[in-house]
Amino acid sequence: MPKICLIEDEESLVELIKFNLELEGYSVNVFQNGQRAIDEIDEIIESDLVILDVMLPEVSGFDVCKSIRNHSQVPVLFLSAKGMAADRIHGLRLGANDYLPKPFDLEELILRVQNLIPSNDSTLNAAEVVVIGSKKIDFSTYEMTDSKTGNQHLFSKREIELLKLFFESKGQVISRDEILDRLWGKENFPTSRTIDNYILVFRKLFEENPRQPKYFHSIRGVGYKLTL
Repeated sequence: MPKICLIEDEESLVELIKFNLELEGYSVNVFQNGQRAIDEIDEIIESDLVILDVMLPEVSGFDVCKSIRNHSQVPVLFLSAKGMAADRIHGLRLGANDYLPKPFDLEELILRVQNLIPSNDSTLNAAEVVVIGSKKIDFSTYEMTDSKTGNQHLFSKREIELLKLFFESKGQVISRDEILDRLWGKENFPTSRTIDNYILVFRKLFEENPRQPKYFHSIRGVGYKLTL
């Protein structure tokens, strides 16, 4: 499981980011003080990605970034309300890989995280392209293209993993517990309602009538099934 170090002092933002990154399959370790982050630099540089606020208690994110770069080239993504061009340039010159101004769109944050953490997930075949109705899904790029309209959609890592699982088991019922165990593991505790929300998204994208699904079926009391 990829490890992310989140260095952010705004409690509500910490909870939002941590919750959604964990749903996407990441392990998230949080620091809410710049000085403590520097004190724990050896732990931080063991992460696969550092998400770093600029305005932190005691020591700024810019100084934390300097300290990180003295020890490691771990990818660094700045989050900051300081979104002026000069601030972004300064952060990038310090060695950050990306800079996302606040407020930001959560989906954009997740996509930037995915771009900064190379996927080593052996369950995804980088060359595989599959089709549901008029929609073509490329697992290597996370993209879906509608052959009728030309419209495109970009999936999150978790959505692609779930779609891959459905294709591997198409025509078979997959229990909620199996999905939770295989995609979220034992370290995270989402509910079956979380899976229901993904199914609702898939139906909106793939079904002509989401209320009468042709592809993505819920089997009451058991789980879900993809029929092609």
